[in-house]
Amino acid sequence: MGHTDWHTKGFNLLLETKEIKKQWKIPMRIFFKMSPIQAKAKGVLKSRSHRPTVDDVNQWAQSLDKLLAHKYGKAVYFIFLKSEFCEENIEFWTACEDFRTSKSKREMALKAKHIAEEFVNSNAPKEINLDFDTKNGILQSLSEPSGSTFLAAQRKVYSLMENNSYPRFLLSDLYRDLLMDIKTQGKRN
Repeated sequence: MGHTDWHTKGFNLLLETKEIKKQWKIPMRIFFKMSPIQAKAKGVLKSRSHRPTVDDVNQWAQSLDKLLAHKYGKAVYFIFLKSEFCEENIEFWTACEDFRTSKSKREMALKAKHIAEEFVNSNAPKEINLDFDTKNGILQSLSEPSGSTFLAAQRKVYSLMENNSYPRFLLSDLYRDLLMDIKTQGKRN
């Protein structure tokens, strides 16, 4: 690939990143300009408790666990990961959390198969970066999946998010804009 091709790809990637950032700014601004009553009427909020407060957003900076435990925090983090082209990490982590709540062996087997097809198999549409041993262990356990089938992989992906993308999220314009918008909105109410 020649220099011009790399330059064109880099420019296109830059444009795509800017477009994603524009896309997250619009819904967030609309969300914060709505009163809780308007948001509930539009179906954005089921109840006021889902709308993050300044304390919520500040707590997100304390740990990745606190961020992922908050429905809106998790959504904002997903938007950030999408802007970095690595949203498959949180999608996989979330699928594993859902997998662990399976009620029956049949449900567990169906979910395990779906997770493997979506995230683990070579050339999966949202393939996550796993070492050979972890990937192989998952694939071998698919015939009889258990609650621990994806545990090692989920821990690795969590660690990757915690040590790489989460610190960048806290320094991002997305997080800073969100915190500023919430503080500004709180002063108006």
